Amino acid sequence: MRIVVLMKPVPDTAAGGERLGPDMRLDRAAVPAVVNANDEYALEAALKLTEALGGEVTLLSMAPASAPDTMRKALAMGAHHGVLVTDPVLEGSDTVSTTRVLAAALKTLEYDLAFAGADTSDGGAGVVGPGVAALLGLPLLSYAAKIEPDEAAGRVRVRRLSPTGYDVLEAPMPALVVCTQALGEPRYPSLKGIMAARSKEIVTRSLSDVGVTPEEVGGAVAGTKVLEATSPPARAATEVVREPADVAAERVVAFLAARRII
Repeated sequence: MRIVVLMKPVPDTAAGGERLGPDMRLDRAAVPAVVNANDEYALEAALKLTEALGGEVTLLSMAPASAPDTMRKALAMGAHHGVLVTDPVLEGSDTVSTTRVLAAALKTLEYDLAFAGADTSDGGAGVVGPGVAALLGLPLLSYAAKIEPDEAAGRVRVRRLSPTGYDVLEAPMPALVVCTQALGEPRYPSLKGIMAARSKEIVTRSLSDVGVTPEEVGGAVAGTKVLEATSPPARAATEVVREPADVAAERVVAFLAARRII
């Protein structure tokens, strides 16, 4: 079983999260990068499948040249290889450019399944995985809570979360699966895994290596642009009610009524 996991380094929210630079783009050098949390769930699902069925897990990322430092953590979890598409032209890329580059890179790899997280903490659009599937003509199995590949039959079955429970989807492989947190908590890298990750291969590719021209991607052709960012207004002083229950109830009701909440 050959599985490719789409993985994105994102700003560490514990270290201050996203910050905008003077050009109103995300300043990725301002805080350390970590593996996108939802991508870790996708990676965990891939690792469990290859441990049970045999095979390899490859990470695929489009990111700045510093990304190998972050990718090593995912390799320490158990992934076998990494492929990084990086190019100065990609700076400022929107989701369309990202989708185009990842689809082109995935086209150069051999795989049975591709996994993607539901969304990323620095964007939240949740469209890159489905977009890659659309560009490559792959079956899309979204919001997976359980993944059951059948290598002999060349098919994969997924339980997709729905408002009323779940749907059962089945498709031929190769296919792209959008993973959810219902697949299980990601493992922590072991000391052995951390040591082994140092020697695992991360192949770096440029735009020309994956067959994408500079005119197709990057900030110059981005369809969205941040024009302004302001901090939310300061919260008003808190009013604490400490009177006996009957008096407190009257004060709370009066407070809500004055604001036309009730």
